Amino acid sequence: MADLALLEDVANGRIRSERIFRQQEDLLANEDEWLMSRFRLPRAVLLDLCGLLGPALQRSTRRNHAVPVPLQVLTTLGFLATGTFQRELADRSGISQPTLSRVMPDVLKGIIASSHDSIKFPYTAGEQANKKAQFAAMYGFPNVIGAIDCTHVAIRAPNVNENTFINRKHFHSINVQIICDADMLLTNVVARWPGSTHDSFILRHSSVGRRLEAGAIRDGWLLGTFDYRHSHFNVLQCLNPFTILAGDSGYPLKQWLLTPFLNPHSAEERHYNMCHSRARAIVERTIGLFKGRWRCLDCTGGRLLYTPEKVCQIVLACAVLHNVAQLKNVPLPPGADCCVGPDPEPHPHAFEPNAAAVRQRLEVMRRL
Repeated sequence: MADLALLEDVANGRIRSERIFRQQEDLLANEDEWLMSRFRLPRAVLLDLCGLLGPALQRSTRRNHAVPVPLQVLTTLGFLATGTFQRELADRSGISQPTLSRVMPDVLKGIIASSHDSIKFPYTAGEQANKKAQFAAMYGFPNVIGAIDCTHVAIRAPNVNENTFINRKHFHSINVQIICDADMLLTNVVARWPGSTHDSFILRHSSVGRRLEAGAIRDGWLLGTFDYRHSHFNVLQCLNPFTILAGDSGYPLKQWLLTPFLNPHSAEERHYNMCHSRARAIVERTIGLFKGRWRCLDCTGGRLLYTPEKVCQIVLACAVLHNVAQLKNVPLPPGADCCVGPDPEPHPHAFEPNAAAVRQRLEVMRRL
């Protein structure tokens, strides 16, 4: 009878069952090679990151089983680096899946909070000087302050406005604008538009696009992407003087944004297109590195099973971490190189020619 009464009390919640805590692993005790393969950053950088995020992640609690800051940070980075399901990551770390789901937004928010310091567009002459020197030294193209392109991050079909997220390759995505410098540092990232949004629309409605259109920079330009994934062009074809290039319809020619000649007719125009293509290819390499390091963004990691708003937060956090890794000269671990598949082609747009921009492009062509 006593046993039956005890079972009844347990069933009715009058006696609380003892809570069982799993052993939490000290992930930072592992070697750099192991840490790099799972979290993309070595111990020294991870410790710096934990120190930066610590004040925001430490929770005041009287319990002895609060999740340590390093475990919060590294488990979140483990997801960003691999795209692995939360439950599997939580099991590896010795925490529950609901706990990981609860702490991850705070870690992402903490990382994004530093984006204004780590992702900065070069508006001043001093900031631009180094960017221009890099592009000139590496590619022989003058006055370049960055290269621009967009890339798609696959997502689960959202419940609201689903059709707007379907891109031209017929999968749901976020269309992310990327601007980078010659060192593959991200200087601008815009992650808030659905996959059907045209590249030029994103640029026009971004803070960088509005400021450049308003004349924020007088002596410098971006290189609008000429994507040979979307054409019959490749570097080897430049050796053929009769090659006709199919231009990327994603961006219009501006005084602050140079695009290739659509159908070059002279040796000078072909040479300009070659130099332009070599210089702007850095943005595609940057996107490959970006997605290769943070595999949750790449199609090989599968689509992200979150709301569009959460996916945009993930993209921005990965952008901050990309720059952290670049500034610390962190290499990709073996096997983490990314084969980024072709992004959807932009919707065809007919842009009005800009006479001043046409003259400027001719002047740049003559200087090359």
